[in-house]
Amino acid sequence: MSLAPESDLPAEPANSIEVAQSVTGRRWVFRDGDDRAGLMLAQRLGLPEVVGRMLAARGIGVDEAPQFLNPTLRDALPDPNCLMDMDKAVARLIAAIRDGEPIAIFGDYDVDGATSSALLARFFAAAGAPVRIYIPDRIREGYGPNAPALLRLRAEGIKVVITVDCGITAFDALADAADADLDVIVVDHHVAEPQLPAAAAVINPNRLDDTSNLGTLAAVGVSFLLAVALNRGLREAGWYEGGKHSEPDLLNLLDLVALGTVCDVVKLEGLNRALVTQGLRVMAKRNNTGLAALSDAARINEKPNEYHAGFILGPRVNAGGRVGEASLGARLLTTGDAGEAGELARQLDGFNAERQAIEAEVLDEALAQIETALTDGGDADAPVMIAVGEGWHAGVIGIVASRIKEKYARPALVIGLDGDVGKGSGRSVDGVDLGSAVIAARQAGLLVNGGGHKMAAGLTVERAKLPELKAFLNERIGAAMSEGRAASTLHVDASVRLGGATTDLIATIQQIAPFGAGNPEPRFVLPSVRVVSADVVGKGHVRCILSEGDMGGGKSRLKAIAFRAAGEPLGDALLQTRGLPLHLAGKIRLDTWQGREGVQFIIDDAATI
Repeated sequence: MSLAPESDLPAEPANSIEVAQSVTGRRWVFRDGDDRAGLMLAQRLGLPEVVGRMLAARGIGVDEAPQFLNPTLRDALPDPNCLMDMDKAVARLIAAIRDGEPIAIFGDYDVDGATSSALLARFFAAAGAPVRIYIPDRIREGYGPNAPALLRLRAEGIKVVITVDCGITAFDALADAADADLDVIVVDHHVAEPQLPAAAAVINPNRLDDTSNLGTLAAVGVSFLLAVALNRGLREAGWYEGGKHSEPDLLNLLDLVALGTVCDVVKLEGLNRALVTQGLRVMAKRNNTGLAALSDAARINEKPNEYHAGFILGPRVNAGGRVGEASLGARLLTTGDAGEAGELARQLDGFNAERQAIEAEVLDEALAQIETALTDGGDADAPVMIAVGEGWHAGVIGIVASRIKEKYARPALVIGLDGDVGKGSGRSVDGVDLGSAVIAARQAGLLVNGGGHKMAAGLTVERAKLPELKAFLNERIGAAMSEGRAASTLHVDASVRLGGATTDLIATIQQIAPFGAGNPEPRFVLPSVRVVSADVVGKGHVRCILSEGDMGGGKSRLKAIAFRAAGEPLGDALLQTRGLPLHLAGKIRLDTWQGREGVQFIIDDAATI
């Protein structure tokens, strides 16, 4: 490897560092961008050069840059009627509201489903047409609409059901609902099949016949567009005239849109970027009683950003559906009662701790199984990492699949068996459409049920068909993986001297936030630094103090941490450096511990020199 001379800039192009193989076996690759284009962007728009380079590396040109840097709903929000069946849904809901017909929202139990349910419930309540939320139990009912629940709702007098973040492949359940004279409006974003379910309307930008070009929206984004269209329809119908009914404040619902969009890991570009940017600003106002209580329970004492949404708030909203009561998340996000919100937030915080303990146990068993298969079972080149266990909790298998995907940089599927049936959850890598693969497996008769989107999927499989399913997925996904496996690369943006990792640099790169899928958080290389001290803290995290100079004698010091690295090659390298210099790759973030603002380096990888 080679190390180019450093410039006087606080951050220089990442290709000044060449790492062919890091301690985790990855090659560090700088993001493909034109430095001249980056310089031109910086000069034209009056930006720091490092920001111009990062924009260029993300494919943002001069014409797109102003809107990217300052995304607004005024520029990004489309006419909701560009979505197929939006007009049908609005007409049916206006009729229901006008005639006082009972309405129910049937939501998924994850964050996208909870935020979608809460958003529509808050909209209807503000418009003077309250609805009931129904969230199925993950263990007893499973994912999506089921006929017994829908028929119970019909027996209770419900005339219209809106499914959110589910329903696009619920053919049997929705057919039974139609037979019972229950009108169902599907609001979903998962991969659709040529056949659509029997419904009064199917709003899904991933319908094969939809031309809206909004396929990257999370379900909560689609739900927001439904609220926009319905609000316009109610206004035109005279619903708000005379002051009898108040027009909802749609912008005040954007905190829910931001939370669901970030947590569903959809691409933060275009409309999604505008929704999250504006939504985080709304979240900072703490107008949502439940979100404010959850932030307090999670001890968030700073302005919320996409990290807080995705890694602190989201897992707690999810916790009820994973190991507690499925409806808690939606109830928290809907309530306006501060006392109830505080109690729900405390319950979810406790369930999240319980979820973490169960997750750790299942993860250990799954990793042991995979390592055995890799070393003894001849699966070293398997495109998909598949783990199967007896009694594994269905509420944590998705998170475990995500951890396995991160560790091996391959798609991962984790299946928990209960008798003759297994429930599985999978996570994918860029370039591999896992949802389509699972749907194909269902169409081939290998699954009881299954669906999803590119990056995540869920399924139900008979125990006897597990070998066939494994062979099918490996064959189908193998072709996509062979085109260029993401496992061997770690993308970096720039290198920075240890003394240049400052709060000023963090403020500078925040100009291209929010970060997420499609706009990754910038990753920097700290060249030739030494680990002055290192120890294991928390649940397997390696905490370090870094320094420049021979034997760590440099004046600059920087706090750093490598999450879940103990016992892994990265953790070993940090704990056993013996004063030798390392190149480190990671992210630079603010550290607000005990109210003091500093800088911390989040270590993703290391390379010896």
